[in-house]
Amino acid sequence: MNINELKPAVLKIIGSSNGTVKDKMQAVCELLQINLETYDWVGFYMAHESEPTLHLWAQAGEPTDHTVIPFGKGICGQVAVSNQNFVVDDVTAQDNYIACSIYVKSEVVIPMFKNGKNIGQIDIDSNTPKAFDEKDERFLEWVNEQIAAII
Repeated sequence: MNINELKPAVLKIIGSSNGTVKDKMQAVCELLQINLETYDWVGFYMAHESEPTLHLWAQAGEPTDHTVIPFGKGICGQVAVSNQNFVVDDVTAQDNYIACSIYVKSEVVIPMFKNGKNIGQIDIDSNTPKAFDEKDERFLEWVNEQIAAII
């Protein structure tokens, strides 16, 4: 499937009356990871309400030990501070990269906003170098908008 073909499936998950928000986030992670060839790991990290940390709420792909990430640490932690998309074509070129797997070659992290506040992010790892482009960024921004609407 391509990105545009996945949008109706994302909307179906989000609009379902079954499951919690975390269940829906998990289903979206699985949908993207299974259907997009370069999306080897997909996760949602959400900001803690009172501490400067991100907490893993849902993920598809290999399990990770990185379930809590301090703001500023790694690509995810940097996005929590900058509020900007971060596309990494080559993770080995990043000084502040947190390695989740020796196979990961590139990463994209897109912040999620609700009422103008950064509440979390979607994080995608790929075992393919330079796996992400502007189409991925726009699609993942859209996914985050759909998730934020149900939080």
